[in-house]
Amino acid sequence: MTTTIEVAADWKRVCRMEEIPVLGSRVVKSARHGDIAIFRNAEDEIFAVHDKCPHKGGPLSPGIVHGRTVTCPLHSWKIQLENGEAAAPDVGCTRPFQVRVEDGDIFLQL
Repeated sequence: MTTTIEVAADWKRVCRMEEIPVLGSRVVKSARHGDIAIFRNAEDEIFAVHDKCPHKGGPLSPGIVHGRTVTCPLHSWKIQLENGEAAAPDVGCTRPFQVRVEDGDIFLQL
């Protein structure tokens, strides 16, 4: 007999949605995961990725948000926020994190 145990996800409240400006970001420091950038786009969608560009390791949080993409401020790589993948022709990935919004509060899954 096999028993499957479902472990509850570790969700942490980050902030209120209005604390992140439209087309802006906020950085969450995590001892275990490093810096995590939380982005808000023009449609009020929230995304979270490791705050490190796959190209040269620079921070993505000060980048320009457009649609579901952020452009790295150092070398203009475009990173897709929903999965952390670099847009072609560039190749690479930064780790995405799950987020959810409940009653205006943003929660990050660690």
